[in-house]
Amino acid sequence: MASCLFCDIAAGEIPATQVHADEDFVAFRDIDPKAPTHVLVIPRRHVTGLDRLGDDDVDLVGRLLVTATRIASAEGLTGGYRFVINCGDDGGQTVHHLHLHILGGRAMKWPPG
Repeated sequence: MASCLFCDIAAGEIPATQVHADEDFVAFRDIDPKAPTHVLVIPRRHVTGLDRLGDDDVDLVGRLLVTATRIASAEGLTGGYRFVINCGDDGGQTVHHLHLHILGGRAMKWPPG
């Protein structure tokens, strides 16, 4: 398998400003933030994207959402926030490792893009 940027961040081989780490997930600040708070939450296990999840991944996705909600709270996003998961090139996914964006700290607009 070719090197994966997010796998390397999760392994500590590439520095990132971490805000959370546990046995299953790592969360870090986006280097090109789109909101005052922009955190990425990634599973440590390499999963290319949402379209690669199977029935065995239901628990992983549930824990991803719960972990992201806890991070949003820890970040002080009491007025609300947005979760974004891009899937595939046409969906705007630029790193092909499942990741959830937490965006907050300002009012979000709709539609997003």
